Amino acid sequence: MSRSARQPVRAWLITPALAAERFEKARSCGADVALADLEDSVAPPHKAAARTTAARFLHAAAADGPVLGLRINSPVTADGVRDLAAITDYAPQPHLVLVPKVESARDIEIVAGVLGTGEHTPVIYALIETPRAIDRLPAIVSADRLGGLLFGAADYAALTGCARTWEALLYARSAVANSAGSAGIPAVDSPYFDVADLDGLQREAERARALGFQGKGAVHPRQVPVITRAFTPSEREVAAAQALVAADRETQAAVITVSGQMVGPPLVAAARAVVDRAASASSAPSS
Repeated sequence: MSRSARQPVRAWLITPALAAERFEKARSCGADVALADLEDSVAPPHKAAARTTAARFLHAAAADGPVLGLRINSPVTADGVRDLAAITDYAPQPHLVLVPKVESARDIEIVAGVLGTGEHTPVIYALIETPRAIDRLPAIVSADRLGGLLFGAADYAALTGCARTWEALLYARSAVANSAGSAGIPAVDSPYFDVADLDGLQREAERARALGFQGKGAVHPRQVPVITRAFTPSEREVAAAQALVAADRETQAAVITVSGQMVGPPLVAAARAVVDRAASASSAPSS
């Protein structure tokens, strides 16, 4: 991201752009990314007011705080065009822009073309939430300015008629994680909507991490610590990864034996990723 290429993306908190009273909590709850939402949480008659309020959300960016950004309306809608026009006058500019209903690389290119300047270039994430988007993922991740993918379970389930369960959404989640991996960009999982069920959130977050996601959306600040823990390597994981990396460095062989297991380049690369993830997490804001 603009402040650091190693900025973690574990917990994302999305706050309605009209809810200015929630801005301070959103910025201080320990999320890695905090977004003001101009899209689903804002009714059409209030979009203009939300654009004005959203600018205030970006003013309190701190070096040791979360990445601050916006979820805009689709850039191929009138409200999306108005969002982009308004953002060009913001000071400061958002560090990250989440683009909903993405179904082509063109959607990303439109946002990049409008908001990218010589002085500031926001990170752009695509919200993948339609069956057509799942089918077109290979083309979407070809967009030059795409920084990552976020899976939107609620809209996808509504459009397909499937249940909003892990099993029913496994194909779509796998497609998002696979395409992000093929492009070398992060994938962030959909929020868990039962705010009271923190155990269920933890289970789903752990499953998402196992599938290849690097973070997960949050709909309430109380979910942030659970998500952060789930996507942060444990001390045991880090120690095992460090031992593997050290053994590879010492032997410099194509295949090595560590703790009785044969280890080749793919497992060494995975271990290095764990070590890097732990290093970035140690310098991130804590809840």
